[in-house]
Amino acid sequence: MKKLFADRVLNNDSSELDDIFKNSANPANISFAGGFPDAALFPENDLKQAYQTAIDSAGPSIFQYQSTQGLPALRQKLAQRMASHAGVMTTAANVLLTQGGQQAIDLVAKLLLNRGDSMVVEGPTYMGALTAFDTYEPTYYEVPVDSHGMDIRQLRQTLQAHPEIKLIYTVPDFHNPTGTTLSAKRRQAMVALANQYNVMILEDSPYRDLRYSGKSLPAIKHYDTEGRVIFISSFSKILSPALRTGWIVAADDVMHELIGLKSAIDVQSPNVTLAAINAYLDNHEIDDHIAAINQAYRLKRDAMLTALDRYMPANVHYTRPAGGFFIWVTLPADIDAKQLLNDVVLPQAHVAYVPAACQFASRQVKNAFRLNFTSLTPATIELGIKRLGEILQTSTAVVPATTMMPAIQF
Repeated sequence: MKKLFADRVLNNDSSELDDIFKNSANPANISFAGGFPDAALFPENDLKQAYQTAIDSAGPSIFQYQSTQGLPALRQKLAQRMASHAGVMTTAANVLLTQGGQQAIDLVAKLLLNRGDSMVVEGPTYMGALTAFDTYEPTYYEVPVDSHGMDIRQLRQTLQAHPEIKLIYTVPDFHNPTGTTLSAKRRQAMVALANQYNVMILEDSPYRDLRYSGKSLPAIKHYDTEGRVIFISSFSKILSPALRTGWIVAADDVMHELIGLKSAIDVQSPNVTLAAINAYLDNHEIDDHIAAINQAYRLKRDAMLTALDRYMPANVHYTRPAGGFFIWVTLPADIDAKQLLNDVVLPQAHVAYVPAACQFASRQVKNAFRLNFTSLTPATIELGIKRLGEILQTSTAVVPATTMMPAIQF
């Protein structure tokens, strides 16, 4: 039967993502792998009441078909939030509600990419985005990330060398997987390059509210004067991933096409959930909730950085993010992080992380990995990093790597 499957299925391999969830679910492991929020911080009772309020207020109509674009009142709230928190002046007509940020990525890829079309991604980048893009079989060009985000000089050189590039994909705020943040100067420069080379930008920013130090930066879309930037975000990291609610902000012509594509895929996002989120926002100050989870996550980040400082060998480097979910660890050039995980770290230390290779479009970089700090307690974080450090201190743990990832340092 396999021969009946479309090429997009045969060319798509999600096994590495499956392994991450499997390792994260194994109670024998301390898992730094999944990008999970802390379930104890979900506003469970408030969301329960919000669903009841939404159903009671709307009556039977809440269960009926609604517009593809999504609940107008919620779109209006998001438009207002984009103005106040991201510096993006927009309207409800330019907001599309989606089933999570992942559907938003897929919709943009479906809109812009034909087989073989060229696009830029960060190296490394969000592996879920690569899974979505792979379905459309683009030609990737990787641009490295440093402590200030995507390397704009390298981006300029890439666009000069490959004028056929159509799309730049970036995670500018507390980057997944490195935790770095694209500077304001580079945001402006990226938009200028997109204008110059006739390129679209997909700005994926689900973490921008999760800042633990420093000041928030305007979204890349703040600098957009030609409708080239498509902004996406999600409630997954600030309320609950099970809500499966994200949003896209785009110019009129782009929005028109996205709505048509979404209608063909699922007709609409679940209206009961959208109405419940809207009721939650009506009756609760979400910024107070975000402040509370930021305080908790700040302690977890600090616990992981303190443990890394204490237990990691001197030749292991790691980022020091100002927010988000992740820390990126760079090993010596001769260590293959995936083989190390499978052969030593999991069986001996019972610790899981995400190795570098699946987070690069090229799949070639081996000597790095991603750690998540939000889903565990500070005590468990300290224990897991201690175990991991003991493995890395042991010379017998070295496994040759074929391609080196430069260390990202602050």
